[in-house]
Amino acid sequence: MAGRPRMLALCPAAGINHSPNNGRYHPINTGMGFPAPLFGRRRETSPKMRAALALLLLLAAAHAEHRGKAYVRDKVCQEFKTLGKENFRTLTIIANSRKYSNATFEEIGHLVHEIVSLAETCCAEGADPSCYDAGSSALSAKSCGKSSPFPAHAGTAGCCAQEGLEQKLCLAALRHPPQQLPRYLQPSNEELCQAFKKDPKDFADRFLHEYASSYGQAPLPVLLGSTRTFLSMVSTCCISPAPTACFLKEKLERKTLSLLTLMSNRACSRFTAYGKDKVTVSYLTSLAQKIPSASFEDLFPLAEDAAEVFSQCCDSVAEDCMEKKLSEHTAKACGALAAHDERFADCCKGKNLVQNYFCISALPPAPAAPKLPEVQKPMKAQLCGEEGPRHAKRYLFELARRHTSVPDAFLGKLYDASEKVRGECCFAKDTPACLDSKSLLMGEELPPFLEKADQLCGQYAQLNFLDFKKRLRESLVQKMPQASPELLGRLVEQRAEFASTCCPSNSPPLYCADKVSSELGEACDGGSCLLG
Repeated sequence: MAGRPRMLALCPAAGINHSPNNGRYHPINTGMGFPAPLFGRRRETSPKMRAALALLLLLAAAHAEHRGKAYVRDKVCQEFKTLGKENFRTLTIIANSRKYSNATFEEIGHLVHEIVSLAETCCAEGADPSCYDAGSSALSAKSCGKSSPFPAHAGTAGCCAQEGLEQKLCLAALRHPPQQLPRYLQPSNEELCQAFKKDPKDFADRFLHEYASSYGQAPLPVLLGSTRTFLSMVSTCCISPAPTACFLKEKLERKTLSLLTLMSNRACSRFTAYGKDKVTVSYLTSLAQKIPSASFEDLFPLAEDAAEVFSQCCDSVAEDCMEKKLSEHTAKACGALAAHDERFADCCKGKNLVQNYFCISALPPAPAAPKLPEVQKPMKAQLCGEEGPRHAKRYLFELARRHTSVPDAFLGKLYDASEKVRGECCFAKDTPACLDSKSLLMGEELPPFLEKADQLCGQYAQLNFLDFKKRLRESLVQKMPQASPELLGRLVEQRAEFASTCCPSNSPPLYCADKVSSELGEACDGGSCLLG
């Protein structure tokens, strides 16, 4: 690990508005050596819950306004004293595992040890007022050393070329991109208890690191609640005389929170990658593929509403924001669409709206697109008019309902291309000529790509995986009769991996966008995919 550029996780300045939020925090001791944050259900906010979320934001802030050395020291010390050392440490693991999602457990451990030691030393009664600033400066220097044990980042060298406060702020702003595919896999009950009984504290630390780095895009209160209930479940059931029954009961009780963590991590990852406008399109086309009989007027308001939920709740510190807003959205969707589709109506029968939303999000595309007239492309004047963005979204909606298996990442590429076309042509000297040139560029290329993607993902949805790979091989043999068995095998594995990862509606957006780009080649780079 020596020689890799390293970074410092302790943010020396935050400038955060620590306003009250809806939530409750209590430290608990599981009886086996580790503390965990505990969420309740009452709407009032305790000082410890506010301190927990304020600390997480303080540690994770990247672009906050500098308020001075005394401000940061006072806030950290206030929260250290409010939470206590162990809960401060627990939350520091979560904060930095979220922020540095590709760091190893050992790297996070070194970082947490330094941060907690700094707070413990400099927040003690009678500590020198300059202690915290001097300590954070020493941590910055350690981050810039060749043998730094802290998480690695390519931007560290640039930060270390700066000095003083600028260096600290630069280091604090560094963060890893979120994990494209969550790596955390829950062990069996027996494996959980074996690891827990061997070393409860190490078990908790490793779980917090793995879970927070895998689901770090979930809202903070959701992530805190999920880790708390999981650790509570393990500590309870592993010492129970009937562990199997205990785990079953506890897992049922935390099912809604588990699903909320999974879904909000996916949704907020997509929101972070796409932004509000593109998330609206993604949600719109997903619904169009599930219920192709529904109209644009039925679906577009729901897509806008979903994007608004994510914009309000992904970064919210209100405990119930995501659960409350997502439940309200699900009720609207069920009210508007249950009559259009029997599968959708079945998802809406449950009393738990979060679980209903999970059911809806897991619905596969409609098995067959309805017979619809050929889609009408937007007219040139429409694309560049005041309603241009809406016309572009309507066109993608129409494509999606006619090609129900085309993956989100491909439709996202078409959206990007449409925005590029409008940006280049709507302000050109000769707008009609610009649009015509883009249309000619892609006129013959878009339909084959749509059909290819629709066929690949349609077969993936209809066949079991072994039959799907067999069909892939048969298709490739027909197209490449001279190919060697080794080449055919590699191509089958590549396409099967793409389909298994990117055909499902909840596919990782950036990862699959890169995969689609390699399939499309330069086809959409000219910016005319929308005009087909």
